[in-house]
Amino acid sequence: MPQPLMPKATAVWLIDKTSLSFEQIAEFVNMHPLEIQAIADGEVAQGIVGFDPVASGQLTREEILRCEADPAARLRLQESSIVLPKQRAKGGRYTPVSKRNDRPDGIAWLLRNYPSLPDPVIAKLLGTTKDTIAKVRDRTHWNSANIKPRDPVILGLCTQGDLNAIVAAHGAAPADLPPAEDAA
Repeated sequence: MPQPLMPKATAVWLIDKTSLSFEQIAEFVNMHPLEIQAIADGEVAQGIVGFDPVASGQLTREEILRCEADPAARLRLQESSIVLPKQRAKGGRYTPVSKRNDRPDGIAWLLRNYPSLPDPVIAKLLGTTKDTIAKVRDRTHWNSANIKPRDPVILGLCTQGDLNAIVAAHGAAPADLPPAEDAA
């Protein structure tokens, strides 16, 4: 369930301006009823100014009146008529200095496990260049003696969801690898 903007401030406003029960307010703002009671007693959120959910379009006055009349009823967040912008497409991203040396290891792992993935896809996933991918593949990278294929998810270069989505989108089948030997 979507949560209202500024839940504590919304709870302060609902406590001050309505006769809703603590349970109704708590469920609407996704807080514990005891926390709502503490706000009402003035123990918590003393300096928070109430936020009007009616003025912001999150609730209607009729919805509040309906729930005031029936203590068992629950407030429902009003659907926004504003179209939210789509999430920005992931492009080049900042990689912390501490993880930059791990990037060739992640590239090597992808090249070993998914050799059919195109270079631009790997570049976008790991935030690197096609030139770096080519150098890792050809073993002409300046640090190729120290590159060990390691999972980019474990290295923190991408998420497992991103990796799974790209592998599924490009139909990349995992390479046939010999079974890993236990180091025990």
